[in-house]
Amino acid sequence: MMAIEYLATGRRKRSIARVILQPGTGKVMVNEKPIEDYFPRETLRMILMQPFQVAGVAGKYDAFITVDGGGLSGQASAIRHGIARALVNLNPDLKPKLKKEGLLTRDPREVERKKYGQPKARKRFQFSKR
Repeated sequence: MMAIEYLATGRRKRSIARVILQPGTGKVMVNEKPIEDYFPRETLRMILMQPFQVAGVAGKYDAFITVDGGGLSGQASAIRHGIARALVNLNPDLKPKLKKEGLLTRDPREVERKKYGQPKARKRFQFSKR
């Protein structure tokens, strides 16, 4: 018999995370690596574990995550979004709690495009009067 799985997708900036939750001991694997190896910074691991703490199910589910695109910060937030959505799939009663914390909302902020005649999106070349 196969274990029950809860699937969800999370997005942030250019990162996309596919999350699979299974009842277990709280093991989190990201791209087939333990969370400590994939995210060396403690703050990123805290961001990622937020939905479990808010829902009060820390240590009750194993998460198997595939994430690609973007940088580590965007990936951590994409995983957080995916985990929150997967928790709602497994228990719809958690939705108000997670929504109140803002974990179900996809962060719409994207990088602004670079403009011509400027070094970056908003930065200008130095102005010289003479």
